[in-house]
Amino acid sequence: MKVQDKAPLFAANAYQNGSFTTVNLADYKGKWVVLFFYPGDFTFV
Repeated sequence: MKVQDKAPLFAANAYQNGSFTTVNLADYKGKWVVLFFYPGDFTFV
């Protein structure tokens, strides 16, 4: 992939507003989205 390429559609588990949920990229079509991935502390990732 290159900068400004469309991201592939996907769904992922997320922690949002105090609870776990599933986030679908398709739900944000036409909006700016920033994806932030953070491995847990001390998980050797």
